Amino acid sequence: MQSADSTLAAAPPDEQAGHAAHTVHRQGPGKPFVAEPDELAREVPIALEYNGISHATVLATPCNLEDFAFGFSYTEGVVRSARDIYDVELTTRDKGIVVQLTIASACLNQLKLRRRSLAGRTGCGLCGLESLDEVQRTLPALPARPAFLRAQAVSAAVEALRDLQPLHLQTGATHAAGWADLQGRIQAVREDVGRHNALDKLIGHLLRQGHDTSSGFAVISSRASFEMVQKAAAAGISAVVAVSAPTTYALQMATDLNVLLAGFARQNGFTVYAHPEFLIPYETP
Repeated sequence: MQSADSTLAAAPPDEQAGHAAHTVHRQGPGKPFVAEPDELAREVPIALEYNGISHATVLATPCNLEDFAFGFSYTEGVVRSARDIYDVELTTRDKGIVVQLTIASACLNQLKLRRRSLAGRTGCGLCGLESLDEVQRTLPALPARPAFLRAQAVSAAVEALRDLQPLHLQTGATHAAGWADLQGRIQAVREDVGRHNALDKLIGHLLRQGHDTSSGFAVISSRASFEMVQKAAAAGISAVVAVSAPTTYALQMATDLNVLLAGFARQNGFTVYAHPEFLIPYETP
């Protein structure tokens, strides 16, 4: 009889489930100590190779890995567009999954010059950087825009995202990144144990589908760190809405890069930290 993990390992890498069954023992006042089935979010090492050269290893949930490969490569500046990625192959190894990308030679030469190595842990986007100069990428500010995002759309997207996280509903251990149109209708959601990974997966999906990233906004089920803002700006996303708070570094970056940054988005209310002029507020009575 195969275990849940062995069954998943036999599946093609990008078709593996993001969760696995496990027997747990629950306890509470006045309740018997009994064994029950439960679902846990899967977390495995994912190694990225470019034209046969190892570049980064992160811990992530092993679903939507092609989206992750595109999104990570783009937001980290490895490629200039989706067209620079010629092929993606996923291979399951004993200790994880290897994502092998074939990219344009010009991008590979630039990557070799950067010599950036990310020995990543879950939710950590900086582990393995060699110097402080590598923390913040040099990005052009997005074009300043007249007020384009309605408060009603923000609240609608945040509320809708709650019910569009099947992996979180099963495991309680994952983050989500959603893409909403300017009416607040969620168009796509990606989940992962790491918040950065979830956003990379979402951005990768948008790139692969050729979406206009100026025609919507990102909603994330986590706090807003500087790297979340940096990734959004790199992808041309002008608004990031988080259910928790941002950091000072995220605020600084959002201000500099012309990204509307909102946090504590819950129950029809939210706080705008950067570029409130991009928001069309609720009408007051």
